[in-house]
Amino acid sequence: MGVVALCASLGSGSVFDRGHGEWSAPRVPHSLPARATPQARWMVCALVFLAALAILPYVRAVSLPLISDDYDQINKGRLYGPVSGWLALLGDPLYRCRATSLLVTHWAERLFGIQPLAFNLTSLLMHVFNTWLVFALGVWPRIGWRVAAVAAAFFAIYHGHQEAVTWYAALPELVVFFFTVSGLICWICWLRRPAVSSLCYLATLACFLLALASKESAVALVPALFLALYAEREDWRRRLVTLVPFAGLAFAYFVLVYASRAEHLFFHDGTFSLEAPFLIVLARSSARLFWIWGLASLVLIIVSGAERWRRVLLVALAWVVIGLLPYSFLTYMPQVPSRHTYLASVGLSLVVAAGFHGLAGKVWQLRPWLVWFLAGVMLIHNCGYVWTKKHAQMLKRAAPTEELVELASRTHEGIYLECFPYSPEIAVLAVEMRTPRPPGTVAWEPAGQKPENHYVHFCWAEKP
Repeated sequence: MGVVALCASLGSGSVFDRGHGEWSAPRVPHSLPARATPQARWMVCALVFLAALAILPYVRAVSLPLISDDYDQINKGRLYGPVSGWLALLGDPLYRCRATSLLVTHWAERLFGIQPLAFNLTSLLMHVFNTWLVFALGVWPRIGWRVAAVAAAFFAIYHGHQEAVTWYAALPELVVFFFTVSGLICWICWLRRPAVSSLCYLATLACFLLALASKESAVALVPALFLALYAEREDWRRRLVTLVPFAGLAFAYFVLVYASRAEHLFFHDGTFSLEAPFLIVLARSSARLFWIWGLASLVLIIVSGAERWRRVLLVALAWVVIGLLPYSFLTYMPQVPSRHTYLASVGLSLVVAAGFHGLAGKVWQLRPWLVWFLAGVMLIHNCGYVWTKKHAQMLKRAAPTEELVELASRTHEGIYLECFPYSPEIAVLAVEMRTPRPPGTVAWEPAGQKPENHYVHFCWAEKP
């Protein structure tokens, strides 16, 4: 939120120039209060509109029950969220890199209890904040407010990264995005006014540290900072030294993670391997990300022939690579999972925004309805996909634990898991968190021996 306010203050006292798609100083009487300026009113209206767009695709998702790994996320929040658990958190090689999301989870439960609605609204609120941050990228002249506004609108409704919002266990994706993009915006403000904005440099460093405590993909901020430095400053070589603290922190972070690979889950479950065909995964993931709106927008940018949109395209394509690369070292899938495209989808959104403006520049005078029609098709396609197919998928994922909890609520006997699509620990956590049943209610077959009497058998063989 502070970054959005900073963005608004840097742009205050400016109006939109329709001829060039930029902002220029307005002619506002000195007697007019600052809060009444046209630009300030436009900024508030834009933030409200973008928040509405960010909420729209997920109006059904807020009613979803907890899904499999959500229970583990809440349990880790209980273990590591309190101050008394921070020392143990530092000793956990996986979850110390997700400390911020665990703190959020801990306080969400402290305030609201085990209420799926509260956790779902937490994720949705983070998505609203992140949409505003995409809009705040307009502070970068290379992007501009005109492109940033449309990019934020598309980012808000884009269905490709919906899993990061609808699945609470993916909260680290939302949090690392928040601090990474906030850091980039502070960096851009510092590049524009290095003599008077030294605090922006320190804010960038603080955001990077918080991003590193959110997820391993935070290291993507370093090449993003270099991209902005290269694009914004002619003396970028002389200023490379300003990147040294960030590169040093990223290197130390990687060494610390890699040194603990023997105990780190992701080095053993196919999530990260230096032997992975990362270039192939990156190429497949990028192609999947751009289908269908990204591909159509690329065509529109080429047809429009406007040099301005092509400059935006270079930044956007670099962003996609930067955003996907940390996730491309996997071996259990041929492409990056959809929830991990959340950061990279900003690049896609910039491409769509440039293509949208390219089309508007060609047809607005003669066929303005075509622009509104295209916007409506985008809205219906993305929201409709989340409302229908993706919502049904999430309900299917939640069905095994919901059925188990329902069984535990209506019986007083123990429950024996004959088959379950998730780990037995998830079943235990679901029953203990959602029912008043005592520990030991759920049993399974760890040693090949079935329990004796007084157990109700439960089997969910279908894989969600």
